[in-house]
Amino acid sequence: MRFQVNRDVFSEAVSFVVKLLPQRNPQPILAGVLIEAGDNGLTLSAFDYEASARTTIEATVDEPGTILVHGRLLSDIASRLPNAPIEISVEEDGGIAVRCGSARFTLASMPVEEYPSIPEVTGTSGLVPADEFGTAIAQVAFAASRDDVTPVLTGVQLEVSGQQLSLVATDRYRVSLRDVPWDGEESEQTALVPARTLQEVGKTFGHAGTIQIAFSGEGDREIIAFTAGNKTVTSLLIKGNFPPVRRLFPEQTEHHAVVNTAELTEAVRRVALVLDRSAPLRFTFSSDSVTMDASGSEQARASESVDAHLIGGDEVTLGLNPQYLLEALGAVKSEFVRVTFTSSDNANKLSPVLVTSQTSVDQAGLDSFKYLLQPNLLLR
Repeated sequence: MRFQVNRDVFSEAVSFVVKLLPQRNPQPILAGVLIEAGDNGLTLSAFDYEASARTTIEATVDEPGTILVHGRLLSDIASRLPNAPIEISVEEDGGIAVRCGSARFTLASMPVEEYPSIPEVTGTSGLVPADEFGTAIAQVAFAASRDDVTPVLTGVQLEVSGQQLSLVATDRYRVSLRDVPWDGEESEQTALVPARTLQEVGKTFGHAGTIQIAFSGEGDREIIAFTAGNKTVTSLLIKGNFPPVRRLFPEQTEHHAVVNTAELTEAVRRVALVLDRSAPLRFTFSSDSVTMDASGSEQARASESVDAHLIGGDEVTLGLNPQYLLEALGAVKSEFVRVTFTSSDNANKLSPVLVTSQTSVDQAGLDSFKYLLQPNLLLR
């Protein structure tokens, strides 16, 4: 096999396909990138039995063929080669020669026949706007659990209903929700996608215009595919029943506070510096301000107030996990944020707060982002 390819195009393609590969893989063969050279140029693929990435790029192919080479090493080399065309060929001893300008590398080839078949997905279930979908992923995926003990909570639930695609994630202590337009089959469908894979899709395809989403497979091999331009990512779905968290969101309540997002973010970061790990931060929402108080080890204390507008109810004091709140404030894409105080039928149970975007003091945000956060008990 022998081909020549543009350095920047090849480097970007290799970087894309290796992003989804785990840093440590129990099967060395899965650390490889499959490169197929033919009449249509180069096709580069990576697969670890759960997620796959594939892209096709233009190249001048002198001798068609297929090779398997260590992906991260090839990516590191390609990104540092001089600004000149790359030539890759298979030598007589089976080694893979990489030449670019005066740089020369010889890499070991991996056995192509031992590499698993890349999942194929045919058909398109629907289209979503890439920018909105990428933003939605960033607003939701961080709320998924990082604890593999409960796999179903490590994913983001995608729910198709009519002309709407919803993204939902929870780790039991918070719930994040966002809707985006859906152009395609209007039959109700759900897919529980690993949050890590979905985050890479959002980063890679966020500026692609539109993204095709296709559902395929059955039983234990249900997969979802995301395609934009010449790139495709597939993911094996997480099996299990996602908890019915939508019912936790209140229908409507007028008791809320509106605060400048940037001012609240900076104040929380400062006051939380004295807190012990995982300790809650005390918030007091009054008619014209929100005050944060914290007590930590070494007799350290901190307090700060920022302007706020409390509407529809009395003063509220509660404890919130500062990191969880900061992540919500980072997801709010508006100048102001609304913190709504919900009510509970159980007098002995703390009611969650609802965080949403707010365009101005009086105008609600234009997006559908919702973030529900369970307060912490405060020691008085």
